[in-house]
Amino acid sequence: MQSSAYNSYNSTSLSVDNQEKLVLMLYEGILRFAARAKKAMQEKNVQEKVMFINKISAIFIELSSSLDLNQGQIAHYLKGLYAREITRLIEANIKNDVDAIDEVIRVTRGLISAWNDATGTNTQGAPDVDR
Repeated sequence: MQSSAYNSYNSTSLSVDNQEKLVLMLYEGILRFAARAKKAMQEKNVQEKVMFINKISAIFIELSSSLDLNQGQIAHYLKGLYAREITRLIEANIKNDVDAIDEVIRVTRGLISAWNDATGTNTQGAPDVDR
């Protein structure tokens, strides 16, 4: 059974050519939703803040659940990193902590860069997100 995060991103593209592209799309989605969550925090729009933080969390959960832990240390590292970012999102939500959202943005940008290096992908860059 596929998660709603996967279905959402799969339906936004005419076709997902490969798993590498899908992972990149999920990371880019995190950046877009993080920018929106941050804006909602600054505007004190609780409903939107919660909605976007939940969307980001769903993406991290999907990424975590798709890891093959038999592939070595990197998979275990990513599982821990994704769990940490989910924890930071919970803190951001409870405390209205923009710095926690900024951390998620920084980490995700690093993941995009590492993913591009690992897959040999040359993207036009991560979505523009307020720093």
